[in-house]
Amino acid sequence: MSQSAIRDGNVAVITGGAAGIGLATAEAFVRAGLMVCIADLGEDRLTAAAHRLTAAAPRGTTQVLTAEVDVSNLEALSGLADRVERAWGGVDILMNNAGIQPGSGMFGPRGQWERVLGVNLWGVIYGIQAFVPGMMARGAPGLVINTGSKQGITTPPGDPAYNVSKAGVKVVTEALAHEFRSTVGCHLKAHLLIPGFVFTELTARGRTEKPEGAWTAEQTVAFMLQRLEAGDFYILCPDNEVTRELDEKRILWAAGDIVENRPPLSRWHEAFGQAFADFAGSGKR
Repeated sequence: MSQSAIRDGNVAVITGGAAGIGLATAEAFVRAGLMVCIADLGEDRLTAAAHRLTAAAPRGTTQVLTAEVDVSNLEALSGLADRVERAWGGVDILMNNAGIQPGSGMFGPRGQWERVLGVNLWGVIYGIQAFVPGMMARGAPGLVINTGSKQGITTPPGDPAYNVSKAGVKVVTEALAHEFRSTVGCHLKAHLLIPGFVFTELTARGRTEKPEGAWTAEQTVAFMLQRLEAGDFYILCPDNEVTRELDEKRILWAAGDIVENRPPLSRWHEAFGQAFADFAGSGKR
């Protein structure tokens, strides 16, 4: 991990850190000697995660903090920023990773839309507002990693609230990267993590065994760390089902709906199904 912010003694805050990609990232960071605060919901989940992290940390409990925080609440995240600063000083790495996917319909309950957008999109915006000004003021190298989704890019039918939230995360992260590179004396970098099919609490849906097509959270984090070292902004992860080449074809086709003036979501339109299959060179939509 030669990326300048990922080094012994630095401080990382990870939302959604009690399980899945967040916990796997936290474990990789503590093994590298970082001080790590994980924020999530559920005292039992946080306690179990803390045991796993302290077992992996070279300096044990001194490297780990946990916080039960609802990321859709700016005051709660601002309080967490104050707590971390009191404990360890400034933050070097922020990973806005908390996310939910309860399912949604275009005409579904307003409360469900509000909760998805509150966690997945406002949680990222609030994380940036609570932590990043202090990170910028320090003038040190640092990272902001926001967890997006391929569904926020190709926007497949079936879960519009989730797609809207993750499309927003992409836009926010792009704007943040521009802000960083346009600010004199700022040494922060922003990155958009775009996972593939990862077997986590979010995707398990009652399954206890990892599907053959899925990656583990640890595989995803290992790929993320490689691409952070390479300097990628868009960390587009493959999995055991979908190659990067197919992902690229899907993304290009989605953009082509506008350029070619096709119907929206034409990949799933009966009149364009064969055209996409020919374009992608694959039977997979």
